[in-house]
Amino acid sequence: MRIAKNWTDYELIDTSEGERLERWGDYILIRPDPQIIWRNPAPSPLWDGADARYIRSKSGGGEWIFNKRLPENWTIKYRNLTFKVKPTGFKHTGLFPEQAINWDLCDELIKNAKNPPRILNLFAYTGGATLACANARHDTEICHLDAVKNMVEWASENAELSSLKNRKIRWIIDDAIKFVAREKRRNSKYDAIILDPPSYGRGTNGEMWKLEDSIHLLVSSCVDILSDKPLFLMLNSYSTGLSPSIMAHLLKMTFAGKYKPEITADEIGLTVTTTGFAVPCGNTALAIFN
Repeated sequence: MRIAKNWTDYELIDTSEGERLERWGDYILIRPDPQIIWRNPAPSPLWDGADARYIRSKSGGGEWIFNKRLPENWTIKYRNLTFKVKPTGFKHTGLFPEQAINWDLCDELIKNAKNPPRILNLFAYTGGATLACANARHDTEICHLDAVKNMVEWASENAELSSLKNRKIRWIIDDAIKFVAREKRRNSKYDAIILDPPSYGRGTNGEMWKLEDSIHLLVSSCVDILSDKPLFLMLNSYSTGLSPSIMAHLLKMTFAGKYKPEITADEIGLTVTTTGFAVPCGNTALAIFN
């Protein structure tokens, strides 16, 4: 498992009985996590002093219970990147901290590239990977795409907070599959592609997205818009139906007969301060081209 280890403003303090105890900057939050099927017999005392807790409803959804008044939003830093976070209606805060391990990898690959790469970030959410790529070198060109307008606006705000607003970033609100198809018709090519699709979702016009039904088409379409000498393609998944080995096999079959990338796939995760155990938080498959 690859672990995001370089956080100072985020900490996974403890896990027990279906919940995470997390520090986000100056505030401690409790959020549900169905993977946490164990009970910690020696829990952190900070559980009792958490600032807010997300409670799931039996009928679906849920709500935040606040033990003290929190600001509407606040910022946390990862290295020299700054992100706005806040408790949202779906338990999330606007950031997946385990992805920092992939931000570091993108930074390394881009800095070592011979030429400034042109990068497409699909399902780009609030822009963690986009900002990491933009920060790696000033001449990187990035297309940041998400189907949700307020997520793109949030990402743009994060770019401004990180002093990256003037980098070469295009902010696109669109359906990923439709956009990739148009880029193919336009013969628009990218040196690197990052895909971070949700398990379920909707496009800009209400199109239903289910990862297992659509991912092969999407990845195959992305191969068609890679440049002649690409840098990498990264595929992330939070779906329990896509293990690292399945994701690696998908990339191997997709790239069969075209390019000869080195393909790896791993779980990514976070270390729990109280126990020292690493909790898996998703999977990443990566194709790196020589």
